[in-house]
Amino acid sequence: MSVEAEIPLTRPSSHQPVLVDEVLAHLGPAPGSVVVDATLGLGGHAEAILERMDGRGRLIGIDRDPLALDLAIERLRRFGAAFVPAHGNHRDLGAVLDRVGVDRADAILFDLGVSSMQLDDPARGFSFRFDGPLDMRMDPAQPETAADLISGLSAQELARLLRVYGEERRAGAIARAIVRHRTAAPIVRTRQLVDIVEGAVGTGPHDRKIHPATRTFQALRIAVNQEIDGLDDLVSEAVDRLSDRGRVVFLSYHSLEDRQVKHTLRALARSCICPADLPLCGCGGGHDKVRLLTTRVVRPSEVELSRNPRARSARLRAAERT
Repeated sequence: MSVEAEIPLTRPSSHQPVLVDEVLAHLGPAPGSVVVDATLGLGGHAEAILERMDGRGRLIGIDRDPLALDLAIERLRRFGAAFVPAHGNHRDLGAVLDRVGVDRADAILFDLGVSSMQLDDPARGFSFRFDGPLDMRMDPAQPETAADLISGLSAQELARLLRVYGEERRAGAIARAIVRHRTAAPIVRTRQLVDIVEGAVGTGPHDRKIHPATRTFQALRIAVNQEIDGLDDLVSEAVDRLSDRGRVVFLSYHSLEDRQVKHTLRALARSCICPADLPLCGCGGGHDKVRLLTTRVVRPSEVELSRNPRARSARLRAAERT
């Protein structure tokens, strides 16, 4: 999760998708292709892909957030039948593709994590910058909110969640403070949680780079939306749904996601060591499922960061089915 900056509310017209040129270069969408944007959001990447495809072919755009899907539909209306919206979770990729009649895709994109629109809406409860309900659900139809989660976990369970998903060094102190405060009153607002975290860890010089509640909010968001669970299976399923020489691109925003994507892709390509620009595998490892297109993670350029600071935590990895 990127560190939040003071940026005005995001609208489809001002939404800035990250690493667009790099996504297009690694996906290689061409006219007539079948492309899947499995995490559509506000449709910024999808718009660039459809433009590159010159309106020919199909792009299936999947998102679990009904509001984001509606906004993307409006944004991409000009592409007509080339854009196929689908409400669903990217983790159910196979089932969603079956539902829209797609067996194999030429390219699949995953832009993991929370969207700017969700961060900037106080009513969604993702951000420590605004006071709002402690919700954090990407799909409002999900049953469990962040408030529900922290109301039922023990101090030990909370500490483990913050340590594993937030990589929070002061997880124990924060968890104990949460349990102590909830005995007096339910914790149902983001401002309540921010105050608790600040009270538990302070706001001294060691916290200058990021807000002290950043990792706590990240951990709860990941847990509520099950962002890490089954990510390795998702990577494998995406590869299985690619056509021959089809490509998959993953954008992630924290080390937990990136690490899992990296390890799974490397396992799928473990014996292919060909250079990324070689048209066909020539090292004898072509029986493996993928060839890595990114041997190292791709990060935003300084030019992109100057115009879109929220891109600073983005990481891109890509592979091609062999």
